[in-house]
Amino acid sequence: MAAAPASQTMSPQEYLAFERAAEGKHEYWHGEVFAMAGASRRHNLLVGNLVRLLGNALLEGPCEVYPSDMRVSRDATTVFTYPYVTVVCGEPRFADDGHDALLNPLLIVEVLSESTEAYDRGKKFEHYRGIASVRHYLLVAQDQPLVELYTRQPDGTWSLSDHRQGDAVGLSALDCEVAVAEIYRKVLDTPP
Repeated sequence: MAAAPASQTMSPQEYLAFERAAEGKHEYWHGEVFAMAGASRRHNLLVGNLVRLLGNALLEGPCEVYPSDMRVSRDATTVFTYPYVTVVCGEPRFADDGHDALLNPLLIVEVLSESTEAYDRGKKFEHYRGIASVRHYLLVAQDQPLVELYTRQPDGTWSLSDHRQGDAVGLSALDCEVAVAEIYRKVLDTPP
C-alpha cells in the first residue's frame, strides 16, 4: 500500500498521483488527506441497489451512473471526495486526463453512517452545493427506510423532502424516480 508523504499537506496534483497508486481510498480536503474506512454489509447493499436502480432507469439516456470509486471535485484544487453513487448526464468533465475525478455531477448520493453523518450533512454538503451542476443530493439512512432528497431550486436555494417506505423518490433533473422499497430491498433484514 502506498504511504502518504511525510508532509502534513499535499498539492492537488500530489494527491491525485498518490491516490492513483494507493490500495485504499482517501479524500482530500484543502491539502489534507484522510483515509476512508470500509463499509458495512447494509451500506454495500444500499449502494448496490442504488447503482442498479439508477443504472436501469437511466440506461437509454445520456446519463452515466458511477459507484463509489469515482472522485468528485468542484474545481480540482481544494476538495476531492468519493460519493457512494454519482450520476452525470451529458459529457462528463474531469479534473485531468486520469478521467477519475468528475467535475460536473448532477446527482450525488451518500449513505449515512454514525461516523460520517455530521460530515455528510455539513462540510461535505457545503462542498457539493458549490458544484454548479449538482441538482440533487440524496442522503440514505442505514437503520430505517428513510431517504432525504435535497433539490436545488431555480433561485439557488435547496429544498428538502423526506421519503419513507411506500414512497417513490422523484429525481426531476434525471426525469426518473426510484421506490424507497427497492432502495432497501434485502437491506433491513440483514444485520448492520
